[in-house]
Amino acid sequence: MLELITLLWVFNTAQPAQSLLTAQAPQAEFAAPADPTAGFTVKFTLDLKTFAGEKNLLDIPNVLSVRLRQHDPRERNFQNYPAFKMPDGSVPVLEATVLLHSTEHADWKNLTIGIPLALLKKPEGQHEVVLNFSGARWTMYVDGELLDNEFPFGYPQWEKNTPWKLDAGFVTKAAIHLPAITPGKLVAKQPDTAPVQYWTPPGHNSWVGDVATLFYKGRYHVFYLYDRRHHHSKFATGGHYFEHLSTTDFKTWTEHEAATPLDEQWETIGTGTPFVFKDKLCVSYGLHTTRIYPQDKTTLPAQWDYLNKNGRTGEFKRATTPGIPAGATYSVSADGVSNFKKSQVMFHPCENPSVYTDPSGKLRMMANFHSNGIWESDSIDGGWRCINPGFPPGGDCTFFFRWGKFDYVIGGFTGLWSKPATAPNSAYEDVAGKGLDFYDGTAVPAISEITGGRFLMAGWLPMQGGWGGNLIIRELMQFPDGRIGSKWLKEIMPETAPLTSLAANIAATSQFPTDGKSFMLTFTVQPVAARQGKFGIAFLPETGEQASCELQLVLDELRAQFGPGSLSTFAAKAKSLREGEGPHHLGNYAIENLIGVDKPFAVRLIVKIDAKIGGTLIDAEIAGQRTMVAYRPDLSVRKLLFRTEGVELRNVQFAPLKNQDPPR
Repeated sequence: MLELITLLWVFNTAQPAQSLLTAQAPQAEFAAPADPTAGFTVKFTLDLKTFAGEKNLLDIPNVLSVRLRQHDPRERNFQNYPAFKMPDGSVPVLEATVLLHSTEHADWKNLTIGIPLALLKKPEGQHEVVLNFSGARWTMYVDGELLDNEFPFGYPQWEKNTPWKLDAGFVTKAAIHLPAITPGKLVAKQPDTAPVQYWTPPGHNSWVGDVATLFYKGRYHVFYLYDRRHHHSKFATGGHYFEHLSTTDFKTWTEHEAATPLDEQWETIGTGTPFVFKDKLCVSYGLHTTRIYPQDKTTLPAQWDYLNKNGRTGEFKRATTPGIPAGATYSVSADGVSNFKKSQVMFHPCENPSVYTDPSGKLRMMANFHSNGIWESDSIDGGWRCINPGFPPGGDCTFFFRWGKFDYVIGGFTGLWSKPATAPNSAYEDVAGKGLDFYDGTAVPAISEITGGRFLMAGWLPMQGGWGGNLIIRELMQFPDGRIGSKWLKEIMPETAPLTSLAANIAATSQFPTDGKSFMLTFTVQPVAARQGKFGIAFLPETGEQASCELQLVLDELRAQFGPGSLSTFAAKAKSLREGEGPHHLGNYAIENLIGVDKPFAVRLIVKIDAKIGGTLIDAEIAGQRTMVAYRPDLSVRKLLFRTEGVELRNVQFAPLKNQDPPR
């Protein structure tokens, strides 16, 4: 279980309000702030009750609007409001929009934060709402809990004498504080906990993005790009930063403070890697500043000029380098566990740095996004020189690891290369191009060796809406020829009720009901003839086939796939990664060259139905040596249809999952 940092936020109201409104005096004027960049805080008491249509609660012309409205329960868009519905299926929401202005992006104006009211513990009665604009953050707090935030670019334009008003039917009092109040933190004595496998951060629109891992001094670290709105925060520039989890036993997990929080309006952070240098735990990451500013206004021209003239990178400090910071940088842990501090040094112009220490102890980096090649340096802060240009040839975030006699580089969504450990870098071969990769539906996976020579892979599960999803962790296995397989990590297996028999033997088309809740399914596959035959399991809704899914195995082709579920026939053949389909698309895809299916073998399945993801996650482990996962939006599994051809499915067992309701 993951123990979460559970905070209540406190706003010190000793700072006098610039203006007060009450139900008896619902409108007023106040003097505009002398420094708009200092931000503002609006605090009001909201009396929630039944409403129809849209209600404007609070308004500061050309600065702020706050409203209640009824949201379409079918429309998830980037806010994912239908993750929390009222008992009657409706989705009332509370939203606040700040109107921003900037010279660089005149079209970046309305920045909205909001929550579905069903997210609240008591979605009726009085609530204290705080809207805080700090410059770097635009945040909504309700009853002391941070429930949504955004990352602004630009500032409001205030009228000299600013009017504002409230709806006395819903807001009983309101205060505006200038400048913004910095909130204090109260750590809850009873923190929330959640299963780590398939985890997403609490809330309606919060997801796990690119994952980077490291095992250091007996602790497994998981850094992930915290995502709201599927990459559409900060006017669709992403607005990401690295959050941090860790564990020493893989049973008890701890959430830490963010490793690379966003502190400036120009910041939006790209992926990177944790690494150790001079016994210091560090996290490299990219400043994706060119998403906001043109390159000539950043530090990149100076960095590229130095590199081109000297054949190596220089050390560019934020405090002394003209231009807005961009490129590769890093943070350093003060205690070897957490408590990270930004170095404020840019060491390379690439914007997705994968820094690592190779098995000989040399500090190296694979450059991604606006650069490439393998680089080497004696220092983090500069002096990076390219030792292998052009490799790896692609990948969003490349990750190096050595396992026994082989070196591997996994890259992004589809890339995998391998070579003998004693061979030069020029010997890397394209493993994915041979259909021997271990991509299983997880995106941008990272690999780390842990105690006992075990290797783990962690990534994220894409879904409708775009970038970001659930955290997925696997254990890997290596075969003598260097090939790698994957299996479920036993320490984080979801807890289930006791398994019960669904059928002793299935050798023909058979159908079974489920109760519409998450469950585990296990069985043994017995081919009638060695390595021949096939079977499919269709995961179906209550009626029809819409949004359904089928897991199909074809033994004589050593092939497994996810395809559309059907009441009448096997799904058509899906493409593998080698054939041009990406498993990370999580639609219909195949994996090739199955391992361990030449004799009776076990299959385990987890079906997780989750209102937050708006559908069902189906996770399969085949023969304990290959995994694959699918996501189906709008599917609530109510029936299982088994279809066999030349195989028998024996000892078919079923068990509901336990403790699957995540914290809000």
